[in-house]
Amino acid sequence: MRLLAAAALLAAVVGVVPAGAESARERALRELGRADDVAARRSAVQQLADIGVMADLPTLVRALRDPDPIVRGFVESAMWSVWSRSGDETVDRLFAVGVEQMGQRQLEAAAETFSRIIQRRPEFAEGWNKRATVYFLLGDYRRSLADCDEVMARNPYHWGALSGYGMIYMQLDQPGRAIDYLEKALAVNPNLDQVAQTIEVLKTLQLQRRRDMI
Repeated sequence: MRLLAAAALLAAVVGVVPAGAESARERALRELGRADDVAARRSAVQQLADIGVMADLPTLVRALRDPDPIVRGFVESAMWSVWSRSGDETVDRLFAVGVEQMGQRQLEAAAETFSRIIQRRPEFAEGWNKRATVYFLLGDYRRSLADCDEVMARNPYHWGALSGYGMIYMQLDQPGRAIDYLEKALAVNPNLDQVAQTIEVLKTLQLQRRRDMI
């Protein structure tokens, strides 16, 4: 009994996923790969929105190229859900507060909230991403770029941060660098129609500038 109690305590400390939840997650990952059953793929990715973890990102990124547009849309939402779970209840509560502050345009307060999250759980990439967004909205592009670097160091699939680089470099009137990062975002997630349109606009701008210099 003591051994069982010790094992239970260890599982609680290290955050071991219960066997049932783990098997459900693995089953969802398998179902997401069923090319012959679109309904199964749709259901699987909706499950992963609730129980997926960061280790599932490579599978989810591949599913961004699913032939079914509904699956692709579900995958985008699922990835944001996975990104937004820190694994720490206190951090998750703070995160919800910070997002609400952003929605209410309380940007200075939101920056402070996300800074608290970063101090408590620096490995949580989405804390950095949200603060990068706040800094962008405040016009502090240097800090926003620095936070984007932190996001990518922890989550190289984060097309939102890659798009963020592009938006920053657009504001800094560096269309070439903006295009580079927007194309990286599109390489991860080819469904970003607005990003694709922005790239074309920037390329047209570059071409016009070259013509004006002749």
